[in-house]
Formats: sequence, C-alpha cells, structure tokens
Amino acid sequence: MQLFYSEDIQSTTLTLDEAESKHARQVLRLKEGDNITVVDGNGNLYHCVITAFTKHNAIARINKTEIKFGKRPYTLHVALAPTKNIDRYEWFLEKAVEIGVDEITPIISAHSERKLVKTERSLKILISAMKQSVKATLPKLNEPTLFGEFIKMTHQNLFIAHCSEDNQKQPLHLLVEPDTNHTILIGPEGDFTDDEITMARMAGARAISLGSERLRTETAGVVAVHTVNLITNIKKQHI
Repeated sequence: MQLFYSEDIQSTTLTLDEAESKHARQVLRLKEGDNITVVDGNGNLYHCVITAFTKHNAIARINKTEIKFGKRPYTLHVALAPTKNIDRYEWFLEKAVEIGVDEITPIISAHSERKLVKTERSLKILISAMKQSVKATLPKLNEPTLFGEFIKMTHQNLFIAHCSEDNQKQPLHLLVEPDTNHTILIGPEGDFTDDEITMARMAGARAISLGSERLRTETAGVVAVHTVNLITNIKKQHI
C-alpha cells in the first residue's frame, strides 16, 4: 500500500503538501480521478480520490476514514542517547517506527558523545518510516533532554537498561504487560554512570537486561522495542 502523509485535513477533503504532491504527480504519475491512501499521523487513514492538482499541491476528496488504524494494545516511550555516528541513531529511529513506538526522547547523559540532534531531519525519518511500514500514527518526537531533567518527569513502568554488574536486573520480557505504558532508558556508547543508574532507581526505574550479549546503543533500542511488541502481543492473545 502506497501511503501519503498530510497534516491539512478538512471534513471532506485534504491537501497534500508540495513534496507529497510532487511525488504523486511526477514519480507515481498519478492524475485526477486516481485513488490514494493518506495518513495524518494521528491514527487516521483516509481513502481518497484526487480531484485536482495545483501548482504546489494536490487536492483529494475523502471517501472513507479508518479511525485508530493499526492501534496497538500498549504505548512505548524510548529515551535513547543519540550515538556519535548519527547514521546509527537514525537507523534506530527508522526501525523503531517500523516495529512500533509511540514516543522518542533523545537523552543527553554524562557519557554522551553527541549532544546535538537535528529534530527536523529526525522527524522526516519518522514520517518516511511511518508511511513505509503502513502506519497511521506518527510517534511523538521530543527535543533532546538532559538525563537529570528527564528522570524528574512522571513515567509509568520506567526501565533502565545498562551494562554494569547488577544482580537486581530482570529480563525485559518478564516485565512487559499489555495495555500498559512503558518507558525505557537506553544509554550512550559509554553507558550510564553509576550516579545516573542510582538516580533512575530513586525515581522508580527497574533495571533490565536485554539478553546476554553486549549491544550497541542503537541495537539495544531496537531489541527493546521488539521485545515489548512481541511479548505484548503474545500475552494479549492469551487474555
């Protein structure tokens, strides 16, 4: 299914922006009267027919709307330290959207080697991944946040994945529950500091293991997202 994205939704019509319109007309060779499928990033999928092309936009009539398209039985917020190599961080963004994530926060911790992230570029990656994976909900993307500030916020089912020796760690797959909000902290290449781990625990975070292998930051993020997705769906089937 070829999806388009639009933020300009009216009651019976919608408008594709210049980039989406150009792709429809010049790449896909679509014309007036052709059917298209559009998502708004808010969970709605629209079945439409193109009624007109203007100089910069495409106008479409909405024939049918699917509300809460593909809604999952859980929410997942991943707070991950951007990697020094930005390509690896962007790979995580893409794969996390494909598998299923609701909110992403780039966190800056003591060992972070990258403290700046281009939010606009990250958002474009999220939109592209949303369309490619046939989803209608665009994950919320937060601005980079200091670890200390993030940990002060209220989080339901807060988990922290770290590499330090810790006999209180539990495998993530044993802690995941359906119909629940989860927030998972993933540290930088140099891992979280002992002080950060302590700070997280004082805020109610539970230490988790993502397996016996030592994982790169971006890989750990993807494994966490996949684990929550897989276990939630398995448990949901048995309720």
